[in-house]
Amino acid sequence: MHRWGVAAGVELVRRLMRELGLEPCLPRPKRFNLTQAAAGQVPDLVGRDFTADAPGEKLVGDITYIATGEGWLYLATVIDCCTKEVIGYAMDDHYQTPLISRAIRNAARNRNLSADAIFHSDRGSNYMSAEFGRTLDRFGLRRSAGRTGICFDNAMAESFFGALKNERVSRVTYHTREAARQDITRYIEFWYNRKRLHSAVGYCPPREVHAEYEKLRISA
Repeated sequence: MHRWGVAAGVELVRRLMRELGLEPCLPRPKRFNLTQAAAGQVPDLVGRDFTADAPGEKLVGDITYIATGEGWLYLATVIDCCTKEVIGYAMDDHYQTPLISRAIRNAARNRNLSADAIFHSDRGSNYMSAEFGRTLDRFGLRRSAGRTGICFDNAMAESFFGALKNERVSRVTYHTREAARQDITRYIEFWYNRKRLHSAVGYCPPREVHAEYEKLRISA
């Protein structure tokens, strides 16, 4: 409604939804999971500031898991803090370091990443590994991480997973990993990136925000 220029508070929206027989998608309570502390000193270069002046400057990532009839499917993501677009992701039946490295490679293939851009994650052992560090070095990315066990330090990545599971995964039964993979790909590519409105970017879809930045860059 905001996007259409209609001023409406939360209570008005709730009343209109009740009159239309619509039920809101309510997020599930957040779970707090502790991860093992990583060796070495990786700074927090983000400080819960999940904004950026331009695409490709600041990225966040995380891993989640989806239940299927064949076992877990693991999803690793890379999200641009400027546009809120999922610019890279990878899925597999494991959550080892090659999975998150593949998500980074896909992000670098899909979008131009700034020199010395930040990649922020939690302190999970895979994200803190030397192998993953080499992947970041390959693309000129600086490693950043929140505090151990503090999910709010990577809230933007957590927020995407909350939307995915609340809006799609919790409403579907996946009999195979391939079925889940295809459905999640559709959600990311055709809904989340292209159509889902984000209040943090003026109630616009991520792809639309990216396109506007590209227009400004080309005309500059």
